[in-house]
Amino acid sequence: MSEHILAINPGSTSTKIALYKGETLIFFEQAEHSDEDFAAFTDILDQLEFRLEIIRTILSKHQVSLLTLDAVVGRGGLLPPVNAGGYLVNAKLKNAILSGTLSPHASNLGALLADEIASPLNIPAYIYDSVSSHEFREIAMITGIPEFLRHSQCHVLNSKAMGRKVAEKHGKRYEDLNLIVAHLGGGISIGVHEKGKIVDAIGDDSGPFSPERTGSLPLLYIVDLCFSGQYTKREMVRKIRGMGGIKAHLGTHDCRQVEKMIAEGDEKAKLIYEAEAYQIAKGIGELSPVLNGEIDFIILTGGIAYSEMMTGMIAERVKSIAPVEIMPGEVEMEALVLGTLRILRGEEFPSIFTD
Repeated sequence: MSEHILAINPGSTSTKIALYKGETLIFFEQAEHSDEDFAAFTDILDQLEFRLEIIRTILSKHQVSLLTLDAVVGRGGLLPPVNAGGYLVNAKLKNAILSGTLSPHASNLGALLADEIASPLNIPAYIYDSVSSHEFREIAMITGIPEFLRHSQCHVLNSKAMGRKVAEKHGKRYEDLNLIVAHLGGGISIGVHEKGKIVDAIGDDSGPFSPERTGSLPLLYIVDLCFSGQYTKREMVRKIRGMGGIKAHLGTHDCRQVEKMIAEGDEKAKLIYEAEAYQIAKGIGELSPVLNGEIDFIILTGGIAYSEMMTGMIAERVKSIAPVEIMPGEVEMEALVLGTLRILRGEEFPSIFTD
């Protein structure tokens, strides 16, 4: 086996493509999408052919012979709670996505795009470390509404990958460490990693506000808004996800612009930016009792982790809990491929979606 693996990562504003031979990157390309690109589509699933054509164009540009591929892997989306690790893309998994009942997110297209490339070639298509990978203990699932259970929805793929990198840096195994990993991006999630499993987490809708999301809010306030007659359901979702957070306060979700505003003496920008750091630190502190305070490292990752200002403010507040590791950016493409390699090499076995 030549171990040529194509990785596909559909996001809200981009489609990322990478080709690897084993652990070696052959090429990476990111196609950016504007609001105008998606104006004709009423649903994320309607974007499938549009994104597939982009992928085929990129593969043609790089003169990739599809016959050399051994597997295709896509980002896993907001499925019903699933196991961490790999899943073989089968008919039931595709039907669950195509049903239209899942929370709308571009990552849901990952499995479908991977299958569109892999199926004619008679090679396997996988997803790996889906957003909804569920490893919570039962106690972490209980809420004050008996019919509603909490399930994991966090940045599983990048968080676990960064956990493995920090473990390797310190000569240890990811499965032997206790970590709190905060993924700081357009959405912010914080997870508790106990010996290789995410046993509790604060999702991007239930914790700190982010550059474009409101995070947690008083429930009665939200109930009042929903029944005020001012907003449709779609408008409320947009207000919470996309038009909230720093963007609602300052008119931009670009942290570089916010830091420029602060440097120019904008006191409101300074307060809002500090408030975001304050809430992220609170989230980390909120989760520390899950591990009884026995935490090896706190990891700050994601795009915002490139900001020394932001990570400095967070680290100052949480450094007494555990040593802080700054791992900026994301390694999602690499993580998808490394997970697939472990499957192809027989080091892991993929799950089969049955729901």
